[in-house]
Amino acid sequence: MTNKVTKTKTKANGQLMPAVSLDLVQADAESISGLENANSPDDLALPFLKVLSQLSPQCNKTSNSFVEGAEPGMIYNTVSGKLYDGEDGIDIVPAFYKREFIEWGERGKGSGAPIAIHDANYDISQAPRDAQFQNRLPNGNIVEETANHFVLVLDGNGYEQALITMKSTQRKVSRKWNSMMKSLTMQGKNGQFTPPSYSHVYRLKTVPQSNSKGSWFGWDVFKVGPVQDANVYETAKLFALGVSKNSVKVEHQEETNVTQKAEAF
Repeated sequence: MTNKVTKTKTKANGQLMPAVSLDLVQADAESISGLENANSPDDLALPFLKVLSQLSPQCNKTSNSFVEGAEPGMIYNTVSGKLYDGEDGIDIVPAFYKREFIEWGERGKGSGAPIAIHDANYDISQAPRDAQFQNRLPNGNIVEETANHFVLVLDGNGYEQALITMKSTQRKVSRKWNSMMKSLTMQGKNGQFTPPSYSHVYRLKTVPQSNSKGSWFGWDVFKVGPVQDANVYETAKLFALGVSKNSVKVEHQEETNVTQKAEAF
């Protein structure tokens, strides 16, 4: 049985939640420096939200990582073990976006941790595509362009921080999502403005995808509307600040079970 996804509620324990002020949203959009002196969260290891595939160990009853009820296409929280129905989707607030180039050793060998993490200015021409459509360095290491979306997951019990990484074919979804956020406008007292990413709720679902190499489940994203709960808004804002100051700990691990060859361009 899967965990049902619930939408953000306007009440908690019978109490009306404070609404988000439009003036606050506009102030945050116009004044980055106003956030720099805010308190950032302590270092923490984030859960990842992953789309399960047929090869995911969570779907394999013989695996030590098997999760009861897990099926391909579901969304899996790597820390809590919570499962979400991918067809129904999950409501999330995007707090911060970071593009990186992650360098890995040979698959299945070593600790499974990255060799190095390069920022968005990395020169990917150092790692030309090989016959498997992977960007490979002369030393044999693989470099993956990775879109990191730091989010708050909303459900009936509140909200929690998580990270969604999009690689390979899923970078198209990331670009679509970023374009949706950048195209948003709101009307404030000083005219129209582009609000912060954490001002709106989006629903992420999983959908079947395929190419000549195979098939898999990937992400799709839809806009829901403005954040209504001021507590959610403030939490997402502080989360964004923490990520921007590198005070949020991320522990990337290689994914040996995903149909990476099929998903490669």
